[in-house]
Amino acid sequence: MTFLRPSFSMNAPNHSLLHGPTLGFLVLRLWLAVRALLTGFEKFAGTKIVHQPLLDEFGEPDINGTMIEVKQKVYGLDYYHGLPDSMAAAFQREPLLPGWALNAYSAMIGWAFLAVGLTLLLGICTRVTLFVMGLLYVSLTLGLILLNQNDGVAWLGLHTLMVAVALRWVDDNRFCLVPKY
Repeated sequence: MTFLRPSFSMNAPNHSLLHGPTLGFLVLRLWLAVRALLTGFEKFAGTKIVHQPLLDEFGEPDINGTMIEVKQKVYGLDYYHGLPDSMAAAFQREPLLPGWALNAYSAMIGWAFLAVGLTLLLGICTRVTLFVMGLLYVSLTLGLILLNQNDGVAWLGLHTLMVAVALRWVDDNRFCLVPKY
């Protein structure tokens, strides 16, 4: 009696856009992409000092014309810093990291996070992008291990685990520009 056979198989992939694993992967992909993009953007953050009038208790400028200096966060190519100054100084004292490698790493890390964040957000070669992102987190982990910053190592371990989960679910990637890789 073939008319009683179900029309679906428990092992067959569900290609519905509203399928749970598809939506789960999309949320994870978006989180990882936003995390990488904002990490990359923060490498271009700096502060500049602007002069503003001192405000009274009513929010009006002080009648004496008093000005104050206020630090404002800004973004730009001139503010690029791949590694925070305190960390760069600590890494320079580390014998396992040659200076040329540290300089090259510092120069590329912000750009690398922007690239993987954007390609992951758009769904371009998602599998390869996730693998590269995982390698970035492993490289950051190595540095924090050398500096004995175990809290940071644990946080990066969670990020790496999220990338591994995303790689496991990548076959459920439906909202992408280049799906094959």
